[in-house]
Amino acid sequence: MYDYALVHLKFTVPVAILLTAIAYPVFNRMHRIQTGFLIFIAFTAALPWDAYLIKQKVWSYPREAIVGPRLLGIPFEELFFFVIQTYITALIYILFNKPVLHALHLNSQQNPPAWMKVAKITGQLLLVALSVWGWKAAQTLQKTTYLGLILVWACPFLLAIWTLAGRFILSLPWYTTVCPVFLPTFYLWAVDEFALHRGTWSIGSGTKLELYLFGKLDIEEATFFLVTNMLIVSGMAVFDQYLAVIYAFPALFPEVSRYPTPLMLVQSRLVNTAQYDVERIEGLKEAVERLRLKSRSFYLANSLFSGRLRIDLILLYSFCRLADDLVDDAKSRLEVLSWTEKLNHFLDLHYGDSDATKDPKKKAERIDAYIKNAFPPFAYQALHLLPTHILPPKPLYELIKGFDMDSEFTFHGNSDSTDLKYPIADDKDLERYAICVAGTVGELCIALIIHHCLPDMSSSQKRQLESSACRMGIALQYVNIARDILVDARIGRVYLPTTWLKEEGLTHKMVLENPEGPKVIERMRRRLLDNAFELYNEVRPAMQRIPSEARGPMIGAVENYMAIGRVLRERKEGTVFVRMEGRATVSKKRRLSTLLRALYEQ
Repeated sequence: MYDYALVHLKFTVPVAILLTAIAYPVFNRMHRIQTGFLIFIAFTAALPWDAYLIKQKVWSYPREAIVGPRLLGIPFEELFFFVIQTYITALIYILFNKPVLHALHLNSQQNPPAWMKVAKITGQLLLVALSVWGWKAAQTLQKTTYLGLILVWACPFLLAIWTLAGRFILSLPWYTTVCPVFLPTFYLWAVDEFALHRGTWSIGSGTKLELYLFGKLDIEEATFFLVTNMLIVSGMAVFDQYLAVIYAFPALFPEVSRYPTPLMLVQSRLVNTAQYDVERIEGLKEAVERLRLKSRSFYLANSLFSGRLRIDLILLYSFCRLADDLVDDAKSRLEVLSWTEKLNHFLDLHYGDSDATKDPKKKAERIDAYIKNAFPPFAYQALHLLPTHILPPKPLYELIKGFDMDSEFTFHGNSDSTDLKYPIADDKDLERYAICVAGTVGELCIALIIHHCLPDMSSSQKRQLESSACRMGIALQYVNIARDILVDARIGRVYLPTTWLKEEGLTHKMVLENPEGPKVIERMRRRLLDNAFELYNEVRPAMQRIPSEARGPMIGAVENYMAIGRVLRERKEGTVFVRMEGRATVSKKRRLSTLLRALYEQ
């Protein structure tokens, strides 16, 4: 009795609850809007079709198998199936697509490869053919009726979606669309076979081909679940395509609220693909690759940010890394000074060139020309795409000073004299250096978060968050220095303050020659870590004031870095491994678990 309700209680509701729990940390408001809208469309589209099938006795339900209430002849349990299937498949799609930056796949809209053009046209022709065949097969009650009704109902929707977003869907990694289609399809096949075997519902014998995929699962039922999941996944992809257009092109959509409006989605659909800034997408690809290669922790955490904030954070990191590399790769102190001067002038053109400010177009052209003339071609995108209109100038200038301090090590020499002044002479120099290279980055990240998530935050709250972010940056840099004593020594750098070395009877040369030997170096490492955790414990509560959309990923990124500090302090066997270049880190499994724990705690 009430078998249909029991099918939901045993098979669909538990899976929905499990997926909700898994997706909870990343299931943001935009995802809820997206899923809710798709559920509404699915319910509205399926309602008349399902009612027609029941009226034609293609589907039937034993009286004792349902609770009783109906809408247009459709049992409430069946109506609930429209909702729960869409919800389950949408959640699986979201989980597989969260790491993907959809903006990177918009360039396929302008100049798609030949195979993509062929695939889109082939798909359109196939869907037209199936729609026509389905219409003919559904005209009279016969063995092809049910299959025809499925195809004539689903294929026109799929054709519309494929026409709108076929190239975009084809450009996505295969697992982001194939897995969300087939995982719920396979599961629902098994559930359907179980229900058919128990007689929870049945298909009119004169309306089906009497072919079975396995057990009692009719080929028509298997087709139904496959095409409905294709509809759900492709519908989610269309939504993501138009969101990507809004987020990727500030020239087309200068101001984007926390959650784009329906009007903006319509406008993004109406944008001619010829207006897409493909060069910007290529620059964004460069930035993502730079992030992937240079920072595992932030690359992992960045995938949990959303919208234009995620893009701007990537572009900020790309600039920071590029500037650092230009200075680090310099062959002389004179070349270092040349790069820092050029970087400072680049910032001057953005923040100090009052004459050009009156005409934004001329200002942009002047900056663009300077980048092309003063920097190598590989630097163009990182500089050109930096969102300076959002970022405060002071931390950027301070960051360049920090890179200049780094270069003082490279061209300082390896003198054995303890009287020789090194760039980091005492605790104040150490803190100053950490502020420049890391505290500034914390301030810049917070500036982006506030702009995109809570622009009306009060000035006092903003200053408090920026100050806390700066101090957290110092803590992370101390961990970084403690971790990399060996690696830094190999390139002639010692970030331990000269006063610390004197207290232990060491010189810089002794550290460079034997960075892992004396136990006193380990004591200084722990001293650095103690300072780092003192700062961390002081400002960690302030991170709870970060806007909710960014809080979890930011805390996750910080906790992943501090996890390195924890295992360095504890020195537990198996918790730290050293890569070939000699830099200690934690396993990918631990990074992932740390990030997830931070997300679930929010």
